[in-house]
Amino acid sequence: MCGIVGIIDSHFAVEAESVRLAADALLNRGPDDCGVWTSENAGLGHRRLSVIDLSPSGRQPMVSQNGRFVIVFNGEIYNFRDLRTQLDEGNRQWQGQSDTEVILAAYAKWGIGCIERFHGMFSFAIWDRWEKRLFAARDRMGEKPFFYHFSERGFAFASRPRALFSLLPDLSSEFDSQALRNYIESGNVPAPYSIFRMIRKLPPAHWLCFQNGVLHIERYWDFRQIATESAWENRKENDLLDELDEIAGRCVRQRMISDVPLGAFLSGGVDSSLVAALMAKASTQPIKTFTIGFEESRFDESPHAATVARSLGADHYCERMRVKDLLDLLPLYFREYDEPFADSSALPTLAVSRATRRHVTVSLSGDGGDELFGGYHYYQIVNRLEILFRFPAKIRQNLASLARTVPRHNFQLLAAVLEKKTLSEAFCFARSFTKDFDDVLRPELLCETAPFNEFLLQGMTEFPSNLAAAEQAMRLDASCTLPDDYLQKVDVATMAFSLESRQPLLDQDLVEWAMRLPLKWKIRGKENKYLLRRLAYRYVPRHILNRPKQGFEVPLAEWLRGPLYEWAAEQLADASAYRALPLDRVKVLKLLEIHRSSARNAHPLLWAILALCQFSARCSTFAGSSRASLVGVQ
Repeated sequence: MCGIVGIIDSHFAVEAESVRLAADALLNRGPDDCGVWTSENAGLGHRRLSVIDLSPSGRQPMVSQNGRFVIVFNGEIYNFRDLRTQLDEGNRQWQGQSDTEVILAAYAKWGIGCIERFHGMFSFAIWDRWEKRLFAARDRMGEKPFFYHFSERGFAFASRPRALFSLLPDLSSEFDSQALRNYIESGNVPAPYSIFRMIRKLPPAHWLCFQNGVLHIERYWDFRQIATESAWENRKENDLLDELDEIAGRCVRQRMISDVPLGAFLSGGVDSSLVAALMAKASTQPIKTFTIGFEESRFDESPHAATVARSLGADHYCERMRVKDLLDLLPLYFREYDEPFADSSALPTLAVSRATRRHVTVSLSGDGGDELFGGYHYYQIVNRLEILFRFPAKIRQNLASLARTVPRHNFQLLAAVLEKKTLSEAFCFARSFTKDFDDVLRPELLCETAPFNEFLLQGMTEFPSNLAAAEQAMRLDASCTLPDDYLQKVDVATMAFSLESRQPLLDQDLVEWAMRLPLKWKIRGKENKYLLRRLAYRYVPRHILNRPKQGFEVPLAEWLRGPLYEWAAEQLADASAYRALPLDRVKVLKLLEIHRSSARNAHPLLWAILALCQFSARCSTFAGSSRASLVGVQ
């Protein structure tokens, strides 16, 4: 895991010192080494977290043997040894044992097509010195970030926006109105947008090419279009389990390749327990597992994690704290995320990352299991709503009218859902933070930009037409929420402590297999993750895993009525914050009081606004906040 930065300047020579300073802005992503390469109008910088091939032969930027290609790379290619064998033509003289060198050799031999051979998490850029062409790519599920700025002057990229602002002192930090609307709706900024008008994100499973002032972007892989296998409806359960066992085991083994100590996050839930169990199966030594525990029992998953760890014979580490200790992490939370980010589970993720880094450099996690195998409760709700949406619109309208006669907020939301034209629109509405709170938005944000729902619905057009509603919801989450919320949360939180996180359940083979798996093997009655859960039963006693899903949550609703109320009221009352944000100050403050009175729970939207206010204030520290930007963004 590393930090990368680079620039191709069409007008001026690139100075090595400016690239080095930009790379240093990514210090936490790579504390072990720093490298810079420049040549006339091109410059690449790298901060290294040494994980594979710790020797100097793994240093970056790395130049190919013939001097033509130069690469900076963030991530891991888990099948690099197999690719190295394919590339070994007898007379090849390898410089070392790194996966970085394999990427270079693969690109030299197979060109852009090399990307389809890589299994891993990655963002990288390769500069072709002969053709004056930059090729860059991001991994399939969006585990590793790639931000860029494109203008008539050239192209620049980095793992985080802060490095771009260091590299381009005149870059404007003006907010993008569409990104701002999307953020208010969802609590994160979905690719290809970034919160900054002059910066974009390369979406997952895309590559780009920049040459002669022209930028070209293409998707190279798309799980969304994979149809479910109807023939699998009648397959024997044990046969499917054996198949899933083999694929998941292989994915875990690949992610255990490391030249530094590694372990696993362990919550005691199905996904993390399965990953830890498969690690224990593949290891000749006791594995290391990590969790945090809370003194407050209703938030504390540590007893479950400890029970799973004992059943696996793991060396288990648990750091105990009070829930309110997470509040001490708020300054770090607001400082580390380079876009406004409203997922408060980032706080415990920061805490467990800090505790884990005291012992290991790499940690495996169970991210992706819920989206691929139907883990969230609202997938079952969508299943039930699908039945209602089979009725004619007139009947649904009558049901909505009936629901509105019940003076409870949940029934009012149900009525609003039933009034939507399609179930897809209803799902998007239900996931929105604003729902019936959109009066806090000023008219320019409501009128001048498309709502987040439309952004999501565009993605749904890529799904097979015969997908069940719950399957559509899962693919929507895997397409948007997973990369732009959960994976960004983990990447930033772990990198804050120079910890590499790996997600074996997001391997492309496992994702493609899960897409083909019919819904009956994911949700059955009231049971979620049916098949994945039964695979976990092979390794972990059933009674340990059969408990309600707890999640990695914080008592945000209570905090905003208690220990955070005064702070929140002060932040939201600050008139200066609203000069840059299209929010109605009076209505936002009223919303806080409604929440405080417990008349309504408005904490998701309130927290999104608070995080945005904090971020807006911090933007003054970015270079160029009031200066003209380089022209043009695509």
